[in-house]
Amino acid sequence: MTESAYQTMPATRGDPQWPEKQRVLLADMAMHLVWVSMKPGELDVDKLRSNLYSILTIADQFIPDAELKTTAERLLE
Repeated sequence: MTESAYQTMPATRGDPQWPEKQRVLLADMAMHLVWVSMKPGELDVDKLRSNLYSILTIADQFIPDAELKTTAERLLE
């Protein structure tokens, strides 16, 4: 649902609707994080790292003083 909603939103960076589109993307990435976390068997750490990176990168624009992008970059080290 969130992925299809994101794809149908025509906003691009700088448009007034861009923050709303990014919120939908953030929700979609959160859902992916839940799926990775709940999948039976051993936790796929690479997928977890990827999901967290995406979430932190997207959330950085909403909480710029938290330096979330810097934290996200450390996940890739």
